[in-house]
Amino acid sequence: MGANRPSRGAHIGTASFMVADAARGLGVGRALLDYVIDWHRRAGFAGIQFNAVVETNTAAVRLWQSAGFAIIGTVPGAFDSRAHGRVGLHVMFLKLT
Repeated sequence: MGANRPSRGAHIGTASFMVADAARGLGVGRALLDYVIDWHRRAGFAGIQFNAVVETNTAAVRLWQSAGFAIIGTVPGAFDSRAHGRVGLHVMFLKLT
């Protein structure tokens, strides 16, 4: 977790994490997401940008959206999925202030 970009972009935060297959459906993703949002708020960030949410990971997309994140763009074919071939990566954003 930290600033998404240095210098004049440092008011927008970012984070990266993955939930292991064995832990899916147990609330781990929600706990991590809640922590990420709280951490960024306490640190004074104006928003959070997730740069790469795989579009076929519908559970993650729904989770982010349930917390208020919006898909602001999709890079077509940017992720080479074993199951689906080349699929898009969403850029998702949550305004904090």
